[in-house]
Amino acid sequence: MAPVFGRRLRRGAVTSAVAAAAVAALAASQAPGVTVPRDGTAAGAADSPTPAGDSATGDSPYYTDLPPLHSPVPPTGAPPNGGDKEAEAGLPATVLDAYKKAESALAESKPGCNLPWQLLAAIGKVESGQARGGRVDADGTTLKPILGPPLNGIGFAKITDTDDGAYDGDTVHDRAVGPMQFIPSTWAFAGRDGNNDGEKDPNNIYDAALAAGHYLCANDRDLSVDDDLHKAILSYNRSTEYLNTVLSWLEYYRKGTHEVPDGRGVLPDDRSDENVPGASPTPVPSTPPSTTPKPGGSDKPDKPKDPAKPERPKDPTTPGSGGGTGPTKPPSGGGSETPGPTPSPTERVARLENAGTGKLAATAGDAFAGRVSVRTEATSGAAVGKVKVKFRVVGDTDTRFEGGVRSVYVTTNAAGKATAPALRAGEKAGAFTVRATVVGRKLPGLDFAAEVTARRADALKRTSDKDLMCEPGKEFADRVEVKATYKGEAADGVAATATLVKSAADASVNDKGPYFKDADGKPVRALKGLKTDGDGLLKLPRLYADDAAGTYVLRIVTEGGATLTVELKVAQAAAPDATTAPDATTEPAA
Repeated sequence: MAPVFGRRLRRGAVTSAVAAAAVAALAASQAPGVTVPRDGTAAGAADSPTPAGDSATGDSPYYTDLPPLHSPVPPTGAPPNGGDKEAEAGLPATVLDAYKKAESALAESKPGCNLPWQLLAAIGKVESGQARGGRVDADGTTLKPILGPPLNGIGFAKITDTDDGAYDGDTVHDRAVGPMQFIPSTWAFAGRDGNNDGEKDPNNIYDAALAAGHYLCANDRDLSVDDDLHKAILSYNRSTEYLNTVLSWLEYYRKGTHEVPDGRGVLPDDRSDENVPGASPTPVPSTPPSTTPKPGGSDKPDKPKDPAKPERPKDPTTPGSGGGTGPTKPPSGGGSETPGPTPSPTERVARLENAGTGKLAATAGDAFAGRVSVRTEATSGAAVGKVKVKFRVVGDTDTRFEGGVRSVYVTTNAAGKATAPALRAGEKAGAFTVRATVVGRKLPGLDFAAEVTARRADALKRTSDKDLMCEPGKEFADRVEVKATYKGEAADGVAATATLVKSAADASVNDKGPYFKDADGKPVRALKGLKTDGDGLLKLPRLYADDAAGTYVLRIVTEGGATLTVELKVAQAAAPDATTAPDATTEPAA
């Protein structure tokens, strides 16, 4: 760690009263901030209770270094004298660009969130030291994957593998991944493609920054409101100290930052898990997921110990400060034996049951009336709350959950119940499946059959009662227009066909008489793929007549069975009546 100009607040080096006062001052000066998803209660900065619910990082460890007490860099740029103040406020160029691009994207897609890029920088600082000081390639991907320790319950939460090691290379437990330290189960729904390369890579700073922004902006939070800002940060890692640390860096970066070359950022060294027995450092650069991550956590040589600086005592019974579970003390009055580890809610789940899901059916374009609901149960049949359930639309369909997503994650309530958001039918008719599975457990899922029926009409009527007539070899002056209705209401988006048939009793295509024209101007007597507009109206292309005079039939049929026959007449124009025409040679009477 480079020397610091001015005093630095370091974990364990100042009293809790001083730290609380410093954070309270920061919280009082918050300008518009950032938003996060998930439930949580955070009324203040220094005394906010830890919320219940999930977190983006699985409450993995984080860096606890605090910024200098004094203002870092003038808003106009880097200080003229250099020094560590400049280094502390300097953000690696690619990392800084990713944060600003994410802010711009969220300003457009979620303007009510008021996400500042400085919040992403503050979280990036405590999660990975700005991607290990900006050690990324030109596309923003870390030179080595950044992995947290296995979430095996030793000092942290216990999360069994949810991704078969696809993101973190660990098929036993999950690990936080990348510069913003998402756990795989969170990345599965929160991941974004921030650099438009067609991939969602948690080790790419553009993807990770945009994903973090969306995660913070969930639940319609306004990050310019302190309550929402604090809830958002706590949803990322459920620790009051984490909230205080992020708020400190947020305020620091708001006072001024500047760009430094990639790889030249300051590497933090104080971490929330350093007093947790058996916990491995995090986040650490790692070899690709197919190999075992390097356990050390730092890719620079160990610093010699300072004999003047005493080592901090380690209390094996004190939970880690990173929001994890930590080793537990024996229960009060319970004897000297230490109880075994308590199974997590996910580990207690023995089966997934239907919790009253009804028939799943809708007309194309409409919302489904029913919603998928399941219940997680233990072996005894008792409900298990706080379990994450994944709902996924499976099959060849364009039906999606609210928000246009194919899969969603819902945490069960105290009754063990999880209800998926409403489904909205797409335009593709047919059957598909909604599948519910328990995240983190390899248990049989539940499949629910669903069906989308095409939009339909039960009645068709012309919008004009004018006769449709034409002379041989000419075009009809008026176009055929009809209105489709279903149960008396306009039927929009209903598929229809229009065919010139031989007769009302014979629906085969006529080979003479009136016709439409295709794109090349050739005669066409059957049209498919027609669709009514938003008012249920369908206006057909112009009709033309060949040389065969007579009376012909146009048959229009819609999805749902509504049928209308329209009579078309082709005849020569009537000649003038000679008996009524004036005689030009007759002299008028005298």
